[in-house]
Amino acid sequence: MAKIVCFGEIMMRLNPEGYLRFVQAGSFEASYAGGEANVAVSLANYGNDAAFVTKLPDNDLGQCAINSLRQFGVDTSGIVKGGPRLGIYFVEKGASQRPSKVIYDRAGSSIALAKQEDFDWDKIFEGADWFHFTGITPALGGENPQICLDACKAAKAKGVKISCDLNFRKKLWTSEQAGTVMGELMPYVDVCIANEEDAADVFGIHAEGTDINTGKISREGYIGVAKGTIQKMLENGKLTVDELRDYFPYLSDEEIIEIKKEIL
Repeated sequence: MAKIVCFGEIMMRLNPEGYLRFVQAGSFEASYAGGEANVAVSLANYGNDAAFVTKLPDNDLGQCAINSLRQFGVDTSGIVKGGPRLGIYFVEKGASQRPSKVIYDRAGSSIALAKQEDFDWDKIFEGADWFHFTGITPALGGENPQICLDACKAAKAKGVKISCDLNFRKKLWTSEQAGTVMGELMPYVDVCIANEEDAADVFGIHAEGTDINTGKISREGYIGVAKGTIQKMLENGKLTVDELRDYFPYLSDEEIIEIKKEIL
């Protein structure tokens, strides 16, 4: 059974009952969620040994967030306590043609103000097989970009595989900021999860001949996105044909060899 460590922010989610709008709500239901926390819970439900790492306020709300993870069997021993507050987001469920609406209140959260010295990554990665984070975490600002880099370096030193979901959020940072920070992290990443919009927003890599608004799809355009993203992941230009086959399982050996020539 694999041990996977996930790192990021978990927040309190508040939503009106059913499909009521914010302006109609007299009360809100509370639950706890976050991109990386949701991954940890899903992995635990699949029978994996999942751990979640973050920083939470040392109060009842922080403990509520911890308890919400523990009930699914997620290891919370790596969670650091301290800082001023728990991030909150409000969700209004969409109905019919009315889309869902989300309002974030996460500025100044404990994890956003976390320090590099808060996390002992060598200890956190003891016995770990995999490390997962998303672009949301470094986007929180402060020391989080460096904290993510520290985590990636420690994971690599211990032979831990690393996955990253780019998950670009324009409310948290600009494309230029994302490109700079994620570009520094990508050489440590073994598996990058992204769609064509993330690749364009973060790295300026576009799917040529493709328009998602009109439904126009170009196979070559998406291969181009994958090639461009892989280039960001390369360290010292080392990538074997067998490794490329993992990225492009639907291509022939001849096509993979041509891609290797283009990338390297």
